Order: sequence, then C-alpha cells, then structure tokens
Amino acid sequence: MTRVIIVRHGQSGYNTERRIQGRTDASKLTDKGRNDATKLGKALSNILFDAIYSSPLQRAKHTADIIYSELASHVEQSAVVQVSDLLLEIDLPLWEGMLTAQVKQELAEDYRTWHERPHELRMLLNDENGTREHFPVLALYEQARQFWLEILSQHQGETILIVGHNGINRALVSTALGIPPSRYHSIQQSNCGISVLNFAGGLGEPVQLESLNQTQHTGETLPSLRPEHQGVRLLLVRHGETEWNRQTRFQGQIDVPLNDNGRQQSQKANEFLQKVAIDYAVSSPMLRPKETAEIILKQHPSVKLELQNGLREISHGLWEGKLETEIEQEFPGELQRWRLVPAEVQMPGGENLQQVWERSVAAWESIVQTALTNQLKTVLVVAHDATNKTLLCHILGLSLENFWNFRQGNGAVSVIDYPSGLDAPVLQAMNITTHLGGGVLDKTAAGAL
Repeated sequence: MTRVIIVRHGQSGYNTERRIQGRTDASKLTDKGRNDATKLGKALSNILFDAIYSSPLQRAKHTADIIYSELASHVEQSAVVQVSDLLLEIDLPLWEGMLTAQVKQELAEDYRTWHERPHELRMLLNDENGTREHFPVLALYEQARQFWLEILSQHQGETILIVGHNGINRALVSTALGIPPSRYHSIQQSNCGISVLNFAGGLGEPVQLESLNQTQHTGETLPSLRPEHQGVRLLLVRHGETEWNRQTRFQGQIDVPLNDNGRQQSQKANEFLQKVAIDYAVSSPMLRPKETAEIILKQHPSVKLELQNGLREISHGLWEGKLETEIEQEFPGELQRWRLVPAEVQMPGGENLQQVWERSVAAWESIVQTALTNQLKTVLVVAHDATNKTLLCHILGLSLENFWNFRQGNGAVSVIDYPSGLDAPVLQAMNITTHLGGGVLDKTAAGAL
C-alpha cells in the first residue's frame, strides 16, 4: 500500500482578503498561516515520510518548509522537500488578484458557470500564438492525473506527503476516486487541512480515502463554515465498536449492542461534539447506532432522537453471524466478489447495495429536506458502515462501484454541508477519528460490516 497524505498550505494574505490567488505568487503566509503550519508539522511528526512534494508557489513551499523543520526535529527524515509544477494551483489568469465579490459582480455569468458547472468554465486567452481556449478545471484534472502517473510508480509501498492548494488538492482526491470535474466543488480543503489516501497500486487500481480535511490540529473542531453558508450541516457518524466488529463477524441486521470500547468511542464523540450546536438528531433504529446517538446527545438534552428505518445496516442474509472463513467455506468466491464488484453482489437471503442505496438515500434526503424546511442548521445522523459508504457515493455523484473507496471508522465523524439546497452537497470532512486517540491516522479496527 502507498499512503499519501495531502495538506493545503496555511492561511495566506489573499485568503484573508477573499482574493482569488490561482497561480499568482504575490500572496504570503499570514502569522496564523505560519502558526498553523507549525501545528500541522507537529500533528504529522510521528510519521516517517519517504518523499515530500510541494507546489513551487511560496505560500505552499513556505508551509512545506515549516512542516519539514517540525518533522526533522522529531523523526530522522531522509526525505527532502521536492518542488513539482504539477502541484501548481488552478490556473485562473483572468481572475487572479480580484476579490471574489468583484468577480461575482463584474463577471456574473462566468462566476455562475464556475459555481454551478465548473467543468464548463472557459477563458479566452491571448498569447503570441493568438487566441486560445482555456478550461481551468479540466486542465487542473489533467494536471492531477499526470502527477499521480508520475509519482505513484516511483513510490510503491511508501508514505509520501504532498503540500498543495485548495484546487489542486481537490483535483488530486477527485482523480484518485473518480469524482468527475462537474463535482469540483463537492469536496473542500481548509488551510492546513489533512487528507489521507491509500493506494493499492497505480492510478485506476483500488484506492481508499481514509480521511478528508482534518483540521482538529489547528484548534478547529470541524471545518469552519464560509460566511455565505445559509444551508444545512449534517454530521454523519458511524456507531461505536461492537464485539462482532472486533471479531470481524458479519453483523448486518442482527442487533448487536456496543461493547465497552464502543461506549468509550461514543463518549469521546460526545466530548468532541459537545460545543457543536446540534438542532436535530436521527439514527438507525438498531441498538449500536441508537446507543451511540444517545451517548452523544447527553450533551444536548433538548434534542429528541428520531429513528429512521432507511438508515439500517445492509442485510447480509445468510452471511450474518459468520466469520469470513466460514463465509468463504459456504459461499466460495463470493467474498472476493464482494470486495471487487460490490454492486453486483446479491447477499443470499439479504440485500444488494442498490436496495441499500434506495432506502438510505430516501431517508437521507428526507432528513435534509426537514432541516431545510424548518431552518435547522446542524443535524446529527448516526448509522452504519455500509449505509454511510453508500451515502458518501450518493453525495459525491459516484456509483456503487466506488463503495470501498471510503473508510468509516467506529465512532468517526464526517461533515456534509448543503449550502444551496439538496442539489449541491459538499463533503467538508470525512472520517474524523482524532478524538479517538489515534492522531492523524485512523486506528480503529477495520472489522466486518
């Protein structure tokens, strides 16, 4: 496995002024940007990196240098910071240096395209060869693909660090997972946010998004909302551990309760979210998520827990209660198919992923609609591994073939914003497990579903 940790540079002067940076190199780190880069370096300091790559733009390179000095003071690092032009920020030559508000006002039609159909944004550029068309988002995705093709083959089985920008980091995650350019705004990267990808091989081979946009090391509980955000924020949590998770026994719809570790994980989630104002809470009716939700809500006594059947775990049918070795014996080859082509597997006597998709997405959208209608700002949703992974595919416009691309640790928190109604969800952060004591990496047991 090749582990890739992707971070965004610290806050820059243009960030604070709400200016569009693109490839301009005029903007430097602020004091906060430098301080957060130091905190980021400390958060990564127990990881040994085989290679470190940075964008050449000074806001990223300075961040990389600060991180490196923190790493070097903790761990003997053989890696040095290498600069790659393939990590340059998105190229927006006609907008660079402009205030976002100015672009919105003066170039309203282009800005609307950027916001609603980013893959169609077109700029006409004049150079010595005449006028040419430039599609910034499409060009960025191609640049990200080129980076992966170059880097993954060089670093098989190694751990690498990438220091980039909001746009290129989104394109790197998106091209790894197959998120289309039309969904460019569907994931977010905060200043000094940490994302982790695990590659089985090269681009196009299995890859797992272990986490997205962790910001806890900077002092933020959850990624901050943009000032214009008027929609709904959902906190999607996987239930705490059960004894069957620990044993890697398939539980599905057998109602297994939390074990002591699962209750501790739920209590840690309670403490993690205690200062977050929760307005509404929904859980799968099964024991393990219901108890997880009840423990989290002890800090929010006025919030009543609603139960939704559509959020139940996948029914594994005849696999339920069995270990992988027992399933392999009784249903030879089916576990391998479940790992390779999950959308094609019909659980004997149980469900397939399409059935889970239909009921869980219907439940999810009804929760979002209720929140929008009642102007509720923050909603807690507690469900299961397969349910959550199915919902993440839906949120990012992916098919069920992408089911295994997402990790969901017991007690982990993901953050999904709906700033403009049901049609434009943004995955702000995924699989936050720092509150569970493992640091940047997810140390929860993988377990069975």
